[in-house]
Amino acid sequence: MLLTAIFFLAGCIKNDLPYPKIQQNITSLAAVGQSREAAIDSTALSATIYLEETVDIQNVSFSEFSVSEGGTSDINLLEGTYDLSKPLQLAITRYQTYNWEIIAEQNIERYFTIEGQIGESVVDAAACRVIVTVPEGSDLSKLVLERVKLGPAGLTTITPALNPGIIDLSNPLRVEVECFGRSEFWTIYVEEAELPVSTTAADAWSRVIWVYGACPSDKTGGFEYRKADESDWTKVSDSLVTQTDGAFSACISHLEPLTEYVVRAVTEGYNGNEMRVTTDATADIPDGDFDQWWLKNNRIWCPWNENGEQFWDTGNTGAATLGQSNVVPTDHTVTGQGQAAELNTKFVGIAGIGKLAAGSIYTGSFQKVDGTNGILDFGRPWKLRPTKLKGYYQYKTALINYANADFKSLIGQPDTCHIYVALADWTAPFEIRTNPKNQQLFDKNSPSIIAYGELVYSGTMDEYQPFEIRLEYRSTSRVPTYLQITCAASKLGDYFTGGAGAVLYVDQFSFDYDY
Repeated sequence: MLLTAIFFLAGCIKNDLPYPKIQQNITSLAAVGQSREAAIDSTALSATIYLEETVDIQNVSFSEFSVSEGGTSDINLLEGTYDLSKPLQLAITRYQTYNWEIIAEQNIERYFTIEGQIGESVVDAAACRVIVTVPEGSDLSKLVLERVKLGPAGLTTITPALNPGIIDLSNPLRVEVECFGRSEFWTIYVEEAELPVSTTAADAWSRVIWVYGACPSDKTGGFEYRKADESDWTKVSDSLVTQTDGAFSACISHLEPLTEYVVRAVTEGYNGNEMRVTTDATADIPDGDFDQWWLKNNRIWCPWNENGEQFWDTGNTGAATLGQSNVVPTDHTVTGQGQAAELNTKFVGIAGIGKLAAGSIYTGSFQKVDGTNGILDFGRPWKLRPTKLKGYYQYKTALINYANADFKSLIGQPDTCHIYVALADWTAPFEIRTNPKNQQLFDKNSPSIIAYGELVYSGTMDEYQPFEIRLEYRSTSRVPTYLQITCAASKLGDYFTGGAGAVLYVDQFSFDYDY
């Protein structure tokens, strides 16, 4: 009876201990025929695969797939093929379930070119149609087809066949496009344009305007511009105009900020429609001279005025958990006045226990320490489009003597400093996590990046050297929302790889807005 009572009471004991909450991530992902490395976003719980155009997006095979240690996926991507023409959903479980989405991006080059057409043809893959524009009065029954491609090269057939030469487009032409055993029916339309030349777009920055036009492909396009309150037109030098078939563009430089201009495309005695645009303002980089510092808790150097607005931050909060700040103010400056930033790569720890801390300074803020790792917010609000980041730097390299497993081969090689600038259209600051368990680092190839430029150097300088980093834009029309500038004494510091003793000095950062 006593034993029965004990078992009865034991059966009534309730386990109220909560399960630990550990986010489960896709840690690696690769597809057969991918064009570049997959982008894994553990914040949005999504992974993007980039496919070559010759891959059948409805039958994709994966060559690499892993999830967080201890987690299980409801789908084993290494088995079978998958239709990625729409997002693929999968769940990763360990205590709780995390629902991930895999997205495929595939850029298939398509074109349809008629001799003498105006501008580039509109190839609308979603609607399965082509729209080509020709000068008004053209004989639509005797157009000359120059080239056509409506699907992956070497895998696509078109019925009836479209070959270079005379083509009748007096009525919409319907063709069957077959690839991977699947068919689509496309329609090819012709539109006649009243003007032989047109101004199609104008993107105004602070001191430059990017302008675009269209004209018959056998003509040469150009541009003219003037201030809105003036009457005389200025011709853009032909050497600045880039033309492909009937589409052409140019960058008009040396303009004034906050000024209204009128631009137009021209060709052989014809003027296109006029467009009015107003240039943006210019702005300095806040605290770009690195003169403002204060000491927090007697050990953490902060690169802003104690009572001022913060624009820059460092990894000092993390480094100081095991040692001292490794980014500090210095009176070793370009001008001999004020202060600059000194970035040191050091091993921080106690009794040999710790890790490498690469000195870095960046636009953003350090959020919190995650064990011996850090969580940071990258980016400061920014809407202007500069052309170059300028400044001064001095570097002293050191031999790499700390490296994680992926970079052991670099031990003994000179360390490299890294300065980069990026403009992004993030909706919020980008969260950086250095913990390998849920690592998320900056990716210059992310679709959110509008412009990027960088400087890398491995060596030792005797004095400051000037630098210019040109921003390479992926779009002239997209307007950024955030600015990211990062300077690091060790390029691979995010991976705890570098040479203790490497030092980078930076001073007098500014933007150029002209070409």
